Amino acid sequence: MRRGWENRNVTERPVIGIYGAGKVGTALARLLVASGHRVLISGSPRQTALDLLVGVVAPGAEVTSPETLATTADVIIIAVPFSKAGTVPWPLFDGRIVVDAMNYWPPVDGNIAEIDDDPRTTSEINAARNPRARVVKSLNHLGYHEMEDDSMAAGSPLRRALAVVGDDADARAVIAEIIDELGFDPVDGGELRHGVALEPGHPAFGRELSAAELAALLTPAVHLAA
Repeated sequence: MRRGWENRNVTERPVIGIYGAGKVGTALARLLVASGHRVLISGSPRQTALDLLVGVVAPGAEVTSPETLATTADVIIIAVPFSKAGTVPWPLFDGRIVVDAMNYWPPVDGNIAEIDDDPRTTSEINAARNPRARVVKSLNHLGYHEMEDDSMAAGSPLRRALAVVGDDADARAVIAEIIDELGFDPVDGGELRHGVALEPGHPAFGRELSAAELAALLTPAVHLAA
């Protein structure tokens, strides 16, 4: 049994579910399929249109309903626009590892007063939608086009680092392994509140960094001061 799966009988690579069939979701789907994962995807277009879209831009990924995705996937990636976060079925995520890959973009999402006035990170706000989900923040601090362009084999001297933050250490370890498979050096950033460093306008967002450089930015003293 793989580390981090508690009592679940997962003997092979975890099934990955992606909410969001936009540019981020489909780029991740291509990389995950290429690395040997079964990938489920759910999006907003009606079923027939989504089947056609995914068949063209993410061949190998399986289109399914939001509910089936939630109950089938071992790891769930949320890659919908931030303003649509409430449309995914959070109550079904009990015990699942859930990757918050969203960013709050006021020019796109509009200013959301309850987010602007909340001192928590956006991932902490999302984690509160279901405290039984094992939420981590990752995959949000690079562009969709960089996901494939910057992917490199392990040991490459110019390999880019991606952070994983979350309050569940085993969940962080599982996502770190997946990030390594995708072609990036994973950096454990500790607690979910440290994810502020990965948000737009903060030190690690959108920057091509080595593992050592990214780890330095994820220390609380650095990113909280910033």
